[in-house]
Amino acid sequence: MNGYWVCIYEKIASEEKLKEYAVKAKLAVEKFSGKFIVRGGKSRTNDGINSPRVVVVEFPNYETAIKCYDSIEYKEAHNILENYAIRHHQVVEGS
Repeated sequence: MNGYWVCIYEKIASEEKLKEYAVKAKLAVEKFSGKFIVRGGKSRTNDGINSPRVVVVEFPNYETAIKCYDSIEYKEAHNILENYAIRHHQVVEGS
């Protein structure tokens, strides 16, 4: 079964920091054979918080999705968003 990152942003305080993060995060995702399925675009909130951005990344399996999130490369990217974004980031298994 594939592994997925599901990231729902609640607030983005700096578009510039988000762009900086995206460049580094993309490198980490690609290193672990990840593929962006959803990255921004139109959305409609049916329940819960109104999110300015949603991202879904597919990995070959759940374990690889975890390894990528825990990697040094991704941690460097993730640190860029500190104090600039509030989000819910989850790793899930699915098909």
